[in-house]
Amino acid sequence: MKEIEPIAVFHSPLTSKFGIPRQSGIAENLVGTIELLPPYNREEAIRGIEKFDYLWLIWGFSANKDQSKNNTEGIKLTVRPPRLGGNERLGVFATRSPFRPNGLGLSSVKIVKIDNNKIDVAGADLMDGTPIYDIKPYISYVDSHSKALGGFTDEHEWKVLTVKIGEKWGAYFDKNKLAALKELLAQDPRPQYHNDENRVYGMPYDGKDVRFKVVGDVLTVCNIEKL
Repeated sequence: MKEIEPIAVFHSPLTSKFGIPRQSGIAENLVGTIELLPPYNREEAIRGIEKFDYLWLIWGFSANKDQSKNNTEGIKLTVRPPRLGGNERLGVFATRSPFRPNGLGLSSVKIVKIDNNKIDVAGADLMDGTPIYDIKPYISYVDSHSKALGGFTDEHEWKVLTVKIGEKWGAYFDKNKLAALKELLAQDPRPQYHNDENRVYGMPYDGKDVRFKVVGDVLTVCNIEKL
């Protein structure tokens, strides 16, 4: 079998795993760019793609440690989904954990703009520099199943935080990037076993270190510094 190679690379204001949306589509205002790589960076490769609204991306968890089958410690048969508080284990194939046997991710993203060999998309859960191995159009009549069961996600609602960003800190971003930042923070990027109201967390975003605290259900940005 041929070894797969990236056909594109993803560019995002998120430069670390901390703060990445736990699913695609959650942060609808978060815009990133798919940059096609040679020999696929030609108009022929994406001809007709403008007639679709959404794309499927198949990509690699490049920031994870080696999970090859030769590394038995890297194989995870069970994982702890954040939605279950990080305490209950489920089979890896019953979750969307980033720790996959082959390190592959699948995301649905909305097309925003197409410019030669670059495609701007919204709602991606990929960090900056992520390799993309394939792109396919999202087709609603076969890809959408409105009445499908959602397993444990139907039984455990994800708690969304109230986000407070003062005018001083909000001025660091334009309107769209500020909206995306609020969406990201509202999903509570902290590890689910963290609940220290005095702890200050930092999240790299758009070339800046966004510092925040969480007290109860309220997340407050307390400082922003350029990286």
